[in-house]
Amino acid sequence: MYEVPQVVGRHAIYELFGGNPTLLDNEEFVKTALTEAADTAGATLLSLVTHKFEPQGVTAIALLAESHISLHSWPQYGYASIDAYTCGEHTDPEAACHSLKHAFESTHGSLRLLKRDASFEHPQSPSTSPVSGCVGLKQPSMLAANCID
Repeated sequence: MYEVPQVVGRHAIYELFGGNPTLLDNEEFVKTALTEAADTAGATLLSLVTHKFEPQGVTAIALLAESHISLHSWPQYGYASIDAYTCGEHTDPEAACHSLKHAFESTHGSLRLLKRDASFEHPQSPSTSPVSGCVGLKQPSMLAANCID
């Protein structure tokens, strides 16, 4: 029998509102902000890829040794969607979101935290997860839904 549950990672999904449009549209600033967010989360930055859209917007992904942080901005709305997923006890994806909120001078946001676990059913009787029909793997569970003020 397997030990359950074993958390393998934490996933923070952040909706950033009321951000500074100039900063959200600045590719170099986005790179700096993601680098600082990775550091704040206690993660190891391996690579950073960005793309500037015309007439506006930036998409970026920070590849981490512990997983990733991605950002997609819509400066015209003062909005960015952020996805921070980290593995390991030493990292904090929520801290990355707080860092980005402050970097982009956001007035408010909405944060959802997910626990990613590797809980398995008994190997003789695998269950099918409602997520993608995976056998044996339980559906990730929601930890919290709240706002970052």
